[in-house]
Amino acid sequence: MREITSRRSNRHSPALLLSVASAVLATASACAPEKVQPIAPPTAAQRCEALAGAGQALPGMRILSAKAQAAGATVDLGFGGMKSGPLPAHCEITGITGERVGIDGDHYAIRFHLRLPEDWNGRFFFEGGGGTDGNLGSALGSVGFGRPPALAQGYAVVSGDSGHSNELNADPANGGPSAFGRDPEARANYGHAALKVTYDAARALIGRFYSRQPVRSYFAGCSKGGQEGLAFAERYPDAFDGILVGAPGMSLPKAALGHPWTVQAFAAAAGGKSKSVTPEQLAATFTDDDLKLARQAVLAACDTDDGLKDGIIGTVGQCSAKRVDAELHKLQCKGAKSASCLGKPQIAALDKFFAGPSNRKGEALYASFPWDGGLADGGWRMWTIGAPAGSSGPGMTSIAVSMGAGTLSEIFSTPPRVLPPGPQAAMDYLMAYDFDRDAPAIFATSAAFPRSAWEDINARSPNLDAFAGHGGKLIVYHGGSDPVFSLNDTLAWWREADARMNGNAASTVRVFPVPGMGHCAGGPATDRFDGFSALVHWVEQGAASDRIEASAGPATPWPGRKRPLCPYPAVPRYDGKGDIEKAESFVCTAPAK
Repeated sequence: MREITSRRSNRHSPALLLSVASAVLATASACAPEKVQPIAPPTAAQRCEALAGAGQALPGMRILSAKAQAAGATVDLGFGGMKSGPLPAHCEITGITGERVGIDGDHYAIRFHLRLPEDWNGRFFFEGGGGTDGNLGSALGSVGFGRPPALAQGYAVVSGDSGHSNELNADPANGGPSAFGRDPEARANYGHAALKVTYDAARALIGRFYSRQPVRSYFAGCSKGGQEGLAFAERYPDAFDGILVGAPGMSLPKAALGHPWTVQAFAAAAGGKSKSVTPEQLAATFTDDDLKLARQAVLAACDTDDGLKDGIIGTVGQCSAKRVDAELHKLQCKGAKSASCLGKPQIAALDKFFAGPSNRKGEALYASFPWDGGLADGGWRMWTIGAPAGSSGPGMTSIAVSMGAGTLSEIFSTPPRVLPPGPQAAMDYLMAYDFDRDAPAIFATSAAFPRSAWEDINARSPNLDAFAGHGGKLIVYHGGSDPVFSLNDTLAWWREADARMNGNAASTVRVFPVPGMGHCAGGPATDRFDGFSALVHWVEQGAASDRIEASAGPATPWPGRKRPLCPYPAVPRYDGKGDIEKAESFVCTAPAK
């Protein structure tokens, strides 16, 4: 049989065999799968642009813009054209959610600003707001003077407007930036509610862009931003691993009572009665030299309490009014007022301001302020009495007047009251404020405002149980010469939290007073320090800071001076032998009994 087969195959010609082979090969080729080119994964820019259609990341969210920013771009920070340093390549997003019409007829929404770096470190940073909020913020993540922002360090960063817009909800006829206080939901958003909405929106978009969630989350903010950090710790305790808080407005509605108190105290030094003092007269109650005399008295009373006469009262919060008052009266004019002495009304004004607001029964309505060495600083002056016109410029109305009146009347009081525009109307309101009659409005409710301003906006609870329960860490820094939010209030809050935690608050929260520093920064102080790195180290390495090194800026009496900031109740004390300009010459010790 093999032989027959062989003979048959030999009968076919070579040409026929080649033709058959070619046909077989062609058929095989047609049946083989076609070679597929690999599909390149989308670039970061493509993923960024795709977020423009991510409206369903959260119900009701709209992405307004999603744009890839090339490495090296800078951002205008305002402040006279100041720009950021070069930024890394990132996706910049603006979005909106919670659109509605308020009871005042205004259109409200919660807007946010998010930056997602291509080279992500796997961490999330929430940038706190300030003042009355109402703007998107930079979403760069400021972490302190001279230090690269969080975005440049690889963090995904979000900021937001807290639920109202200074472009759409700030009609000058209705109070300008305080106008949103006429709507109860806008108040609640400002106090805390918009924070969680912004947080959720950012986390949803982070998940879409990176296909994973952050391994760590942080918050940092000062002033109103400090209040926001504490609001997160108290109301939304699982949101962050670490929170950095500066000069926290934890008692905002109560602190707002300090504005009429301040104005009335200093206006008395001008001989003013209700409605008879102008902002210009308020600013003229103290010259810069007068304030330097007052600083001299404070330092004479308490400068050496920390073991060294150096222009810094390291024992912040312990300088008593009795001791300072004795030194002030040594400087009291024996006759007519002159540049070398203080008038009796001026001393009375200082005593009243530092005592803090109270009613006719003598009941404290807010905290007292610590006697500290920063009261001659320009920032302290701008918050309290303002600057008179002169060789240095046209003058400036006190912030207690320009911002304080409208926020107290419209945001922190129920029912809200719209003041006529202009600084004199604000001044008149503050001068006529009655602390027995008007102050209870911060706790009042109504049919339109079922929650009081205090309920919606305060962030002063010592109950950090849930925050501590998930391992959260909180660092608070606060200037001893902050004339807006009192360090004494912050220290009292920490003592209450420590008592609640059976003396173990330091395992969760540490407060670092900054002697001489004003509101968030400035003053004759070592106000340049890296609290954020200390926070991250605590969260990620488990090592809490027993001191944070700080340095003095060029505008201080001692440029380059270094001191440790100590966690309350410890204070920095000179070791008696080292260079007084170096931090290593000071130790953080328990305060003297």
